[in-house]
Amino acid sequence: MKVRTRSSAIIGALCLVASLALTTASADELGTPRQAAKVVLKKVATALNPSAGAAGPGGTVWIAERAGKVRVLDDEGLGDPVIDISGETTTNGERGLLGITFDNEFAHFYISFTNLQGTSTVDEFAVRDGKIQPDTRRTVLTQTQPYANHNGGDIAFGPDGYLYIALGDGGSAGDPHGNGQNLGTLLGKLLRIDPRGGKPYAIPPGNPFVDDPNAKDEIWAYGLRNPWRFSFDAGTGDLLIGDVGQSAWEEIDWAPATSKGGENYGWSQMEGNHPFRGGKEPVNHVPPIHEYDRSGPGCSVTGGYVYRGEAIPDLKGQYVFSDYCDGTVRALQMENGKVTGVSNLGVDGGRVVSFVQGGNGELYVLDLRGSVSRIDPA
Repeated sequence: MKVRTRSSAIIGALCLVASLALTTASADELGTPRQAAKVVLKKVATALNPSAGAAGPGGTVWIAERAGKVRVLDDEGLGDPVIDISGETTTNGERGLLGITFDNEFAHFYISFTNLQGTSTVDEFAVRDGKIQPDTRRTVLTQTQPYANHNGGDIAFGPDGYLYIALGDGGSAGDPHGNGQNLGTLLGKLLRIDPRGGKPYAIPPGNPFVDDPNAKDEIWAYGLRNPWRFSFDAGTGDLLIGDVGQSAWEEIDWAPATSKGGENYGWSQMEGNHPFRGGKEPVNHVPPIHEYDRSGPGCSVTGGYVYRGEAIPDLKGQYVFSDYCDGTVRALQMENGKVTGVSNLGVDGGRVVSFVQGGNGELYVLDLRGSVSRIDPA
């Protein structure tokens, strides 16, 4: 699901669990941040390898399990599956059910998964009275994958009402096919499509490469290795992406709500803010707003959300994220797209594979080993 290059150790960890622009800011470069918000993790449910989640109708929170089931969270935990595609996917390598989302009207539900052949697939279901209508299922988009890692797979609707889809560079290591900088493939990209505007979808007219005959019309941004969780700030509309590094640097990328798309985040010429294997920095490279190296326990960034809830006032406006190998939940303080401080929130989320933002703005942490926890005030 997410890959590091210490002999692809994270793939082994995931398989084991399954069988079970802007100035780059780094923690060392920043001054002393303001005091971290005081929080605790409250376990609210246990799932089988929870992999993704989404805010649902009526204030519900929906949780995806990597093997293919989707359950709804309530006060008693997770209910019976409302969707089960376990016979259509596999947890081989980094595959599985990797993303879920609703459109902005909660009229349609989308799942992102790798099928039995490893093809990245996004399917749509109609929703009526808060319930999935299984007979309305249709496939919106597919993308073949050359390897079993770097699938990306996160999906979300932007404030503009369009569906954004994150795809990794296709896998292996070092981007052997050069997909990150190749505008002729969807791999290594963030896509933007209109799933209701055509069959199977339409291209939004404002996409940045619609007039380029050598580029895929679906592309919104490129130069990504394995975008592992992206989100839109519910307060500003800004876009933030956690992009997993190869062997040295983890990065978080940012684009303002006013962006017209077309950002090049550099991979595989760059890893974070550093040339990769003799690469040359593209002239249009958009550097990360934050990066950290592999000198500590971290190895694979898990992007999160800007906190817009009410329960933790001291955390409001900060970008909450973690790392699959480290598990420490951290927060970036930001002003106008620049990081002004990094806080360690003092809680360990375990094998943090995803965050979920509820309809009320409160955040949940998913530990791939099973725990679904809410970030509460201490």
